[in-house]
Amino acid sequence: MSAIRQGVHRGAGYWQSLLVAGDPDPEFRTHRHLFTVRRPWRRGCVDDLLRDVADDKVADVLITDTRLQRIHHPYDGGADVFLTATEERDRMRNRYATWFSSHSAGL
Repeated sequence: MSAIRQGVHRGAGYWQSLLVAGDPDPEFRTHRHLFTVRRPWRRGCVDDLLRDVADDKVADVLITDTRLQRIHHPYDGGADVFLTATEERDRMRNRYATWFSSHSAGL
């Protein structure tokens, strides 16, 4: 996989490539190359990565637990969080209520 650009962040290694479906031109193929980093959790360990996402230097970032059960997907306008159960979602929503937009649709 030497032709694939190394991941943006230190220690990122190639994981896999996926064919992006949905292009109407059968002669045109787009691939998404995925990189991964596994690191022990400590406060601040993803701060630089989150800053790069917020500054739109990096996109399509997923931060997960080791079993891929909880997913944090930051983007330049906020983040999506995927949790294991509605009860866990409700606890997180209550804990971080001040982080939510005041927009009536929650956007």
